[in-house]
Amino acid sequence: MDAEVIPGSVRKASLSQPPAPFYAAQAGECDLFEHCFRQRLPLLIKGPTGCGKTRFVEHMAARLGRPLITVSCHDDLSAADLVGRHLIGRGDTVWSDGPLTRAVREGAILYLDEVVEARKDTTVVLHPLADDRRLLPVERTGELLKAPPEFMLVISYNPGYQNLLKGLKPSTRQRFTALSLGYPAAAVERTILEREGDASPALAARLVQLAQALRRLTDHDLEETASTRLLVMAARLVASGLSLRAACRAAIVDALTDDADTAAALDDVVRAVVGDED
Repeated sequence: MDAEVIPGSVRKASLSQPPAPFYAAQAGECDLFEHCFRQRLPLLIKGPTGCGKTRFVEHMAARLGRPLITVSCHDDLSAADLVGRHLIGRGDTVWSDGPLTRAVREGAILYLDEVVEARKDTTVVLHPLADDRRLLPVERTGELLKAPPEFMLVISYNPGYQNLLKGLKPSTRQRFTALSLGYPAAAVERTILEREGDASPALAARLVQLAQALRRLTDHDLEETASTRLLVMAARLVASGLSLRAACRAAIVDALTDDADTAAALDDVVRAVVGDED
C-alpha cells in the first residue's frame, strides 16, 4: 500500500512499507529531489553511466512513498509507446494506457532513463506535463488528464554521449530543473562497495584506488571509464571466491573495451594497483 503524501512533509510512514533501496548521498541531491517533488517540478538528472542515477530515483520514490514507473528509452520509442494505443483482441478494440498515462492516473513518479535515446518527436509529448499546465492530452481517446500533486516527471541522460543528433532540445531542457551527478567521492564509494558488494574495507579501498587510476587515463579511446557499478560487480565476484585479478579483468577491463591493446593497457593499471596475485 502506498504511503500518503502530506503537503509540506516527505511522507506519512506506513508500517508495511519496505525500506528504501540503499543509496549513499553525494551532495544534497536528496534534498533537491524532495523540494522538486513538493513544488511539482520535473527533474533532469545528468551523469555518467553507472554513477547511481537509477538507484537514486528508486531510493527517492520509496522515501517519498510513491510508486515508480521506469522506462528505458531507445531509438524506436514512440509517443504511442509512452501514452498508449488501441489493441485488438478477441474481435474487439481495447485502449491500453502507456507508462506515461498510467503514471499520471496513479500519481506515480515516471522515470525516463537515457531520454536522449528516444526519438526527438517523442519528447514533445512531455512538454505540457513538464510546465505549469501539468496536462497530458490523450488524443486517441479524447481525454485531457490533469496530473495529480503526487505525480513527478524525472528524466536522465549521460552527457558524455551528447552530440548534434542525440541531445535535448532547448524547449525541452528549459522545462526541467537539473541535477548533475558524478562518481562518488572515495569515502562514499568505499561505503557503497562494502554495502552493495559485500567487500571488506581493505578490498573496497583497493577497488576505489583502481577506479581512480583508471579514471585518470586520458590517452586511451574509451567511451566510458570504470563506474561504481563495475566496481560493485568486481567486489561481488571476489566475495563469491574469484581472485581479485580475475574479477577485475571480467568486471572492469573486458567490460570497458574490446580492443586488445587497450585491454592490455588497462590490465597493466590493474596489475600496478592490485598486484599479481591470482
